[in-house]
Formats: sequence, structure tokens, C-alpha cells
Amino acid sequence: MAGSFRALVLEDTQEGVTSSIQNLDESRLPEGDVTVAISHSTLNYKDGMILQGLGRLVRSYPHVPGIDFSGTVECSENSDYNVGDKVILTGWRVGESRWGGFAEKARVHSGWLVPMPDGISEKNAMAIGTAGFTAMLAIMSLEEHGISPSSGPILVTGANGGVGSVATALLNAMGFEVHASTGRPALAERLNRLGARIIIDRSEIHTEVRRPLQGERWAGCVDAVGGETLSNVLTQIKYGGSVAACGLAGGNTLTATVIPFLLRGINLLGIDSVMCPADRRRRAWHRLASEFPSELFEELTEIIGLSELPQTAAKILAGQTVGRVVVDVNG
Repeated sequence: MAGSFRALVLEDTQEGVTSSIQNLDESRLPEGDVTVAISHSTLNYKDGMILQGLGRLVRSYPHVPGIDFSGTVECSENSDYNVGDKVILTGWRVGESRWGGFAEKARVHSGWLVPMPDGISEKNAMAIGTAGFTAMLAIMSLEEHGISPSSGPILVTGANGGVGSVATALLNAMGFEVHASTGRPALAERLNRLGARIIIDRSEIHTEVRRPLQGERWAGCVDAVGGETLSNVLTQIKYGGSVAACGLAGGNTLTATVIPFLLRGINLLGIDSVMCPADRRRRAWHRLASEFPSELFEELTEIIGLSELPQTAAKILAGQTVGRVVVDVNG
């Protein structure tokens, strides 16, 4: 007999998208071959948009959002996972086209899961979450295009956000010289603790592009902002350098010329964490478990419960959150 579970449920009403905490019967879970008892989820920028009913990311209501989660296998019809296994899920449009992680339970396809790597807890896996996973994919892509600590400094844009915070800490731990761009200079000391060597005010690079080439400053960049920031960064990358583009908090329009690509041979690398292949996911998560500085988890993380999600969603869209927001779904 099916049991019940708590979830944050979105409904499309005449007044717009509304949310409430509800007790749902397990029979309402979508089809899949693995059922997971969720421990933690996270609030990402995309989650904020979904909770506010923006971007038409969700087409079917009622809906349980939450694009990632960690937890324990409760029931499995697939031999790759056994009851009691710890797992992580990010991406695959879970939380958008499928019910997601802002709930005590989820049912998903086994191919979407990643086994929890040794040495990391469920809470800390979500302190990393989709944002940290995206940051690692960006760094891996830079490495695959020849960027190493000896290449020169790496810029991280939106450095006080989720992707930026993890990218700053990871790059520093890997031996890179990190330059961090932020619109919140009052938090510069926090970025220094995460490993940033130089702090750059966002206004310096989030501005209209005036020249197709500027002075060479960075060997690479993890860009979580897009828009004018990305346009400007491309004009200041060193010869043969690369930019990993993984966000659009500053806009989805790119105003650029081909000059930096032709005269400096730079690379613009698109980072997709949603449909990333399973083998690459596992490699990224094993690196995250072994290379992220564990002493920084508390520095990085704010913990909230399901009931706090709506107001925190408004904050993340307004750029008022810092680092990673972890959701204790049982809290």
C-alpha cells in the first residue's frame, strides 16, 4: 500500500503560479525504476525561475520542482542500484518536465542517478549540487583545452553565486591563480577565504564593449553571468585561452566580433550540465568528492527548509543569496 510524503507543490492559478507544502500519496509519483528517499536538495537560479513561474520552464501543473537531490534508494527495479544505496541526481530536466527534489521522495529512471562517491555526505553533495557540478564541468573543459595553473590567472564571474563560489574554491585548490568578479564588493573577504587572489568589481567588465580587442589579462574564465560581461571577457583572454560559458544571470545576449577568435585563437566553450553523459557525470562527481576543500563547506552553505523556498527564490533571482542554498527536505 502506498504511503505519503511531503512536497512543495506548484499550481497554476488565475493569480499566477502559487506554492504550498502538501502531503501527497506515493501513487502520484511519476514512472521510473528507482524510488529515492530524499535527504537534501538545493536552490539554484533555475529553481528560482520555476518557483516564480518565469521562463515557461514548467508546462504541466501541479508540479514538484527541484532540479537536484541526494538521498537513499528505497526501492529499485534495476540491478545497478540496491536498497540503501546513496545516490545523487542533477539535471535530465528533473524539476522541470518531471517532478523533482523539493520533496521527501522521488521516482526516477536509474540512468539519471550517480552513486554517491566515497568521502562525501548527502548534505555536502548538495552543498556542491548542480552549481558545483557545473563548475567542475567548466574546469574540466578548460583543462581539456590546455589550460593549467602555469597558463596564467583564471577569471570567475558571478563569483559570490553558487557556480562562482565553488569554481573559485576548486580552482584555488587545484593551484590556479583566481581572479573573482562580483557585484558585491562588501563580500570580498569571503571570496579571499575561498581562494580568490584578486577581486574585480563587476562594473569593470559588465559594461558596453568598446573595442574588439583589449589587453590580454586571463588565460581562461568560468563565466556564470553571460551578457555584457561575457562579451567583454572575450576581448581580454590571452592568446590560445578559453572561456567556459555556463550561466546567464547577466543576460542571454552576446555582443561580440570574431576578432578574438581569429587573432588570438581563443575558444568559447559551452557547458551543459542538464544532459551531460553519465560517464562524464561520474568523473566530475568523483573529482568533486576528492578535490573540493572540505573545510569550506560551512563557509559555502546556507541551510533552509521546504517552507522557506518561495521567499528564498525571490532572493536568488535578485542576486541576494550568497554561495549555496541547501534544502533540508525533512527539516
